Amino acid sequence: MQIARRSALGVVLLTTIVLCLALPLPDRAEGAVPADVAKATGRQPAVPTRAPNLLGVIPVLEYHLIGDSDGRWSRSHRRFARDLELLHVRGYRPITVRQLVTKRIDVAPGMTPVVITFDDASPGQFRFVASGDSVLVDPTSALGIWEAFAAKHAEWKGRAVFCVLPSASNGHAFFGDKGIQGQRSAWRLQKVRYLAEGGYELCNHTLWHANLSKMSGALVQEQIARAQLAVDSGMAGYRMRTLALPLGIWPKNRSLLLRGAWRDATNGRTTAYQIDAVLRVGGGPSPSPFDTLFDPLRIPRVQVFANELETLLDQLDRRGTRYVAARRQ
Repeated sequence: MQIARRSALGVVLLTTIVLCLALPLPDRAEGAVPADVAKATGRQPAVPTRAPNLLGVIPVLEYHLIGDSDGRWSRSHRRFARDLELLHVRGYRPITVRQLVTKRIDVAPGMTPVVITFDDASPGQFRFVASGDSVLVDPTSALGIWEAFAAKHAEWKGRAVFCVLPSASNGHAFFGDKGIQGQRSAWRLQKVRYLAEGGYELCNHTLWHANLSKMSGALVQEQIARAQLAVDSGMAGYRMRTLALPLGIWPKNRSLLLRGAWRDATNGRTTAYQIDAVLRVGGGPSPSPFDTLFDPLRIPRVQVFANELETLLDQLDRRGTRYVAARRQ
């Protein structure tokens, strides 16, 4: 089945749908937007005046379920759309984990990088809808909302990180299977390819969200290597270099997170992996990669639920501790 990329008309349609789902944008009727968004909108000068701060902290945000309601582990699609608007108007621009650890922070002067990660590969993060003989990205899924937003703000294109599970249950196998939320099993590898070709970063979250502390060294390697093998089946040659630690629990031998291999006894093929960035479950914003405190193998994250995002952004502004990009040389 062919994946239909959006035409110009399709982009306009999807953008319109998402804007209808989200709260009104700040240039609409007064009082119809969240106070923090309204406060930021229109008050940021054309040329940012924030002083450069390359040692400031960088939020690495962690999302899980995206759906119709808000909860401890879920974010409504309306609230998620508003999160993107909030981040943008307050001067945040997305980068990937790969860019963070390699210090390739290419946001504009005066802006602050933010890393946005999605754990567990649920359908609400990336859902397809059938359209004749093709499929389209569901505009109410996180990816649909992201791409509609990126159609207005090009610097957001392909800058999210998806930490995937190839073989988990309850629809968490590459964003849905077996008819869960209308997702067909045959679409799973198409979704992997769509993300990789779109420039998004794919992140290893093990084969089925395993508690690695309870596994032997051989099984730890199998969990990571087989997840890599599954992604390679969807996008040949793609190598995941970031790993999101399931449950935030380390294996007994931590070195196995970084390098290892698994041999398939049925065909004799060996799959090796190499990881150079490990994401924790919590811990607050991350130190700058230019700070001696930065450890790419222990990158903290901020879970987004309730008003945690708004609280974090207010705190960073109040304390003056956010990373601020310098003028390009």
